[in-house]
Amino acid sequence: MGRHIRKIAIVTGSRGEYGYIRPVINRIRQDPNIDYFAIATNAHLLTEFGSSIKEFGKDRIKVKEKIYNTLDGYNLVTMAKSLGIFLTQLPEVLDRTKPDIILISGDRGEQLMAAIAGAYMQIPVAHIQSGEISGHIDGITRHAITKFAHIHFCANKEFAERVRKMGEQNFRIFITGAPQLDELFKGKFTEKKQILRKYNLKEDRRIFLLIYHPVAEEYGKELDEVRVILESIKKFDAQIISIFPNSDMGSKQIKEAIERWSNRNFRIFRNLPRQDYLGILKISDIIVGNSSSAIIEAPVFKIPAINIGPRQSGRLQANNVINVDYNKENIIKAIKKAMSSSFRENVKKCVSVYGNGNSSSKIVEILKNIKIDDKLLNKRLTY
Repeated sequence: MGRHIRKIAIVTGSRGEYGYIRPVINRIRQDPNIDYFAIATNAHLLTEFGSSIKEFGKDRIKVKEKIYNTLDGYNLVTMAKSLGIFLTQLPEVLDRTKPDIILISGDRGEQLMAAIAGAYMQIPVAHIQSGEISGHIDGITRHAITKFAHIHFCANKEFAERVRKMGEQNFRIFITGAPQLDELFKGKFTEKKQILRKYNLKEDRRIFLLIYHPVAEEYGKELDEVRVILESIKKFDAQIISIFPNSDMGSKQIKEAIERWSNRNFRIFRNLPRQDYLGILKISDIIVGNSSSAIIEAPVFKIPAINIGPRQSGRLQANNVINVDYNKENIIKAIKKAMSSSFRENVKKCVSVYGNGNSSSKIVEILKNIKIDDKLLNKRLTY
């Protein structure tokens, strides 16, 4: 018999997760003793959210299975039902493909469904960015994943300790950093000249990057919230790169609001290639909205961030972040502060608390070498 090459099933449903998994996949490709395939679902497969599945093809990433699960409507009912559809389809995919480990990342609902499926099918589940706190339903989802996952990849000691306090055994917990930062530290992003030319941006004008996602607990308030944000940033003479939100409930209303209240300074995109997104972030004067990218990636590039609302509430932050509510005057004041020379000078000193660029190698070594036995599969809760 030939030697067994460990096979990793990587489940992904959003462009945010793509930043997590791409450097891990690139590291796996360099190792003959481990292999992977992707299971793509949700927003990756939807034209209205930019069909980010196209990026997989451009990056030559193997997508073995596609699960179409997202119901139209983008409300509380369709969101819950869409997750249910994914959970009903995924077990058959796992049974057919027979992975050795399921790799999931972050705090999205599809990842929780994958963790549940893996736990019940006795397939070990490894979770990237375990132990972090974030606001609204995503934070709850992340901690729920922890209880179903068998292997926890934490970005730093604080997050690892939180996982430990949740009753997880020490041998399951690894401090690896956040893999989506690897490409930033290694310079794998589109250079400034290409970005300016490709996106028709003027070097002598300010660039604001706007990303605003729906918040479950504020469903029905999206139009008012986005209107206030847009009215605030339009007070500044800036070129605004706006990227559409994820596919959660309320996303349709956010997209409509952006299209309705934007002006000639806006460049609106359903999705952007990962390298281009990082290139735009690097040359932006500020990032505005409620994306985790403002907290995780922006500090690496020393970019000021205006974090609006509760979506990232409680998340560990560097000193580049200014937190603000939905009050127009407060948002304008925060932008002025972020643009001030004193604040920008201080941001130059900020250090990422999520890793230093070597996460993928650590994660792949663990995936390749961890022993898969009853001790790993049969969890004993310590608390």
